[in-house]
Amino acid sequence: MKPIYPLNVKNEFLFNPSPRDFTVEEIPLYAFTGEGEHLVLKVRKKEMTTWGMLDALSAHLGIRKRDIGYAGLKDKHAMTIQYISLPAKLEERLSSFSHDKIKILETTRHNNKIRVGHLKGNRFEIRLKKVLGVQKDKLDSVLKWIKTNGVPNYFGNQRFGTNGTNWEEGRKLLRGELKMRDRKTREFLMGSYQSYLFNKWLSRRMELNLLLEKFSETETEQVMGLPEGSLKGVKSQPHFFKLLEGDLMMHYPYGKLFEVEELEKEAERFATKDIAPTGLIPGKKTKRATQTARLIEEAYDEEIKLFGARRYAWIEVSDIKKRYVEEKAHYELSFSLPKGSYATNVLDVLRGEAL
Repeated sequence: MKPIYPLNVKNEFLFNPSPRDFTVEEIPLYAFTGEGEHLVLKVRKKEMTTWGMLDALSAHLGIRKRDIGYAGLKDKHAMTIQYISLPAKLEERLSSFSHDKIKILETTRHNNKIRVGHLKGNRFEIRLKKVLGVQKDKLDSVLKWIKTNGVPNYFGNQRFGTNGTNWEEGRKLLRGELKMRDRKTREFLMGSYQSYLFNKWLSRRMELNLLLEKFSETETEQVMGLPEGSLKGVKSQPHFFKLLEGDLMMHYPYGKLFEVEELEKEAERFATKDIAPTGLIPGKKTKRATQTARLIEEAYDEEIKLFGARRYAWIEVSDIKKRYVEEKAHYELSFSLPKGSYATNVLDVLRGEAL
């Protein structure tokens, strides 16, 4: 009997994102060459955003922020280690840089400026507190499931701002109900709305997966409002996340986009982590799903004057390590995720709340 998705396994623990209990370290896309016109800095920061760090460095060096290369934005409420690049001619000026929240750990030369997305993934170290008694065993069990199956790839809360309302402003901008002169802020807010629509779609697909754990294909079709026979053969797929006719897949962890043609065969490939399904980030010049998959996707597809994309709906969690400190009731956990994915997805599955 295959293990049930652990959404029904409620776990209680305390996690407060802070530099003491939450560390994120970038995994570079490739090794740096050790020579070239760019200076790569391995930087550790705490209690500040990536933008704040770039402001501090650009002010000290007397350059524009856009002259500093970075691969991704990192959380304020964590100890983060990331890589940035500068023109190598600034190396001497950098030697006098000092900041109580920023420490330069290493420097090396490289041929190219670091660009957004030049990242393999991130490694997370997390300390969960107040893990008492049976909770530890439940976490062990759910973590085993995660190691085998992976987690849904929602956009994390930080994508939506402190109050979680960035997407609402983005929607108003798109509908002409709000004006904003700053192009970068405008595009960021509209991007939050794109992310919101993706999350709503993924939540709907998760609902379908959970229904199929408990009910027949016919019953699930009725609840989801899908045509009779549209889920035929779906329930028996080996993975918890069920593929549908017309789904768009990508090779994992990166690769070419293609449409499901033989559902049973592609479901087997997904179960062996060769490919993974994608969801729509609505916008221009982006492929749409077809058939049954499109019936669900179209409810979250809007005309948006930004480029769209396809995003993995499901991701693997690798290099999982854990340690239980009984006398403190701490559960210490580390794992790696592909770029653009959020540690909160793992925590939500551990809590039994990833819907």
